[in-house]
Amino acid sequence: MSDPYTTLGVGRQASEAEIKSAYRTLAKELHPDRNKDKPDASERFSKVTQAYDLLSDKAKRAQFDRGEIDADGNPRSPFGGGFGGSRPGGGFNGAGGRQYSSSDFQGFGTEDMDLGDLFEGLFGRGGGGARAGGAQFRSPPPPPPRKGADIRYKLTVPFVDAAARAKQRIALADGKTIDLSLPEGVEDGTQMRLKGKGQAGPGGTGDGIVTISVTPHAHFWREGDDVRLDLPITLSEAVHGAKVKVPTVDGAVMLTIAPGSSSGKVLRLKGKGWSKKGGGRGDQLVTLEIQLPEDVAELAAKLDGWSDPANPRSDMGG
Repeated sequence: MSDPYTTLGVGRQASEAEIKSAYRTLAKELHPDRNKDKPDASERFSKVTQAYDLLSDKAKRAQFDRGEIDADGNPRSPFGGGFGGSRPGGGFNGAGGRQYSSSDFQGFGTEDMDLGDLFEGLFGRGGGGARAGGAQFRSPPPPPPRKGADIRYKLTVPFVDAAARAKQRIALADGKTIDLSLPEGVEDGTQMRLKGKGQAGPGGTGDGIVTISVTPHAHFWREGDDVRLDLPITLSEAVHGAKVKVPTVDGAVMLTIAPGSSSGKVLRLKGKGWSKKGGGRGDQLVTLEIQLPEDVAELAAKLDGWSDPANPRSDMGG
């Protein structure tokens, strides 16, 4: 993947607000629902979303800026290569084997080294353990049987389903499918643990780890526990008032627009927002946007000789 800053078209010093604004603009422009006749739009949309996922996460952004992870979020090798090279305090002996220093064994516990086997080669074994200067070293007990490995899944959830916590069906590695109930306050990157849905092992079965990926929407976006929507209305609806159909994550509802409403006015739909941690839902905030007709000749003729005496810029010194 290319540099996430380049993908979003922002500089490395961009603020969170600038990154979010750039993403919203590109997401609206490239969303598959708006570009069904452009096959490359879906791929570009995916790259933009992946770049935003990384840069909107403070920890991941800091790791990327420090060079600890790449643009896909994968760790970069801290050694710059594989094993087998020389290192300070070490070297290679004349027989072509590795010469180790005491620093090579730092960080190893008894689960990593069998001390009994180590001292057996030095002092011999006897009496159930190896002796060195009167001290007895016993082999540690065998580790308990290991559980099977966890299996990781990525579940892509539509924005409206995540907001309302609609159940999601997922296919497991064993071919079975289950319906998942999304957790309260679910968000992009949320992980769910499915007990016993991993690989089998001598010490028991591992778990399934599901990472949630929330798909951006062409019209809605999340702001805390609220869902935001910009709603276009006509000039006549703004002047005379109207009842209009408004989409929500739960389906369309009728919204009353008061006469004389201006662009930028925000209307609130209670309980139509995002699911909250601890229960309940946020609200949907609808921002009105007055759109003039493409051909304003008729409107201009009706307004001929009339001007609005108000000064909407008075608080700006105008």
